[in-house]
Amino acid sequence: MIRNNLHHSNIVVLKPTTLLLKPIKPNERKDRARDSIMARMERKMLNTGNAATAEYPGQNRIVRDGHAISRLEAERQRIAKLKGDATPPAECGWLIPSAPGRGGFVTFMPASMQLNAKGKWEKQPSGYAGRHAVRAADVFDQMIAAAERAKKGWPLTPGQIAIGRRYRDLVEWRAAGAIKCSTIDGRVAGSGERDFMDAYLSAGRELDGMRRRIGTGIAMQVRRIRPSQRGKAEAVPIRDSVLIEMVCIQQKHLSDVLKAHYWSTYGGNRKAIREALCAALDRMIGYLPEKRC
Repeated sequence: MIRNNLHHSNIVVLKPTTLLLKPIKPNERKDRARDSIMARMERKMLNTGNAATAEYPGQNRIVRDGHAISRLEAERQRIAKLKGDATPPAECGWLIPSAPGRGGFVTFMPASMQLNAKGKWEKQPSGYAGRHAVRAADVFDQMIAAAERAKKGWPLTPGQIAIGRRYRDLVEWRAAGAIKCSTIDGRVAGSGERDFMDAYLSAGRELDGMRRRIGTGIAMQVRRIRPSQRGKAEAVPIRDSVLIEMVCIQQKHLSDVLKAHYWSTYGGNRKAIREALCAALDRMIGYLPEKRC
């Protein structure tokens, strides 16, 4: 309202203005700008059919697979997928719970050597109630899965995979600090059973032998690779011992090993480092077979 003083009288007249009759929407420009951004994002997601997730600025909804859903529903879907991926298949039975913290796993049927009806030893399944078991998937399982998806042969032989896992298990067992995880009252005195310290020292001697056979050689020599194929100028040599530690203990892929040493991950470098890994694992076994990698 504005005040208009008339000169011909002492009467004060209040005249309404058009500004007061029109309701004012707070932050009208910001809301329009936000709505236009949301519309453009929604049109882009619906037209391209992108399966990615896009968030609306300042809104409690997102776009997933071309459909706008609430954040709460998106979180429910994420948790449901996480639980579903962590649930063992039906052949494992119901005794193995769904554990997302377990990570990736591989199913297998336990087996043992038993006498058959003819009195000969043969491999027979020994899973509880005929069910499969699960074990944690490692980097070797991921290599095998990637090769099978590409319809190629295994990058490593079963013997090389077995010695790599044996090396990892021994290192982790000794790094646990010689903890037996057993009660004192359950121990039996006397020399009838093997002492734990003997087993601990035996594992240490086995590890020392493997490390000696690995040697101090270099898997990827900088001066033997062209600079254009090497990658960055900061590329450093990759030793055999470091390669074994990163793959077997740290569970790194070969591409991760190359990147950690500033090497390019093109096909030639990956093939060279895979051959070096095969050779180092063969030396750990204790013999030098024919070239198979």
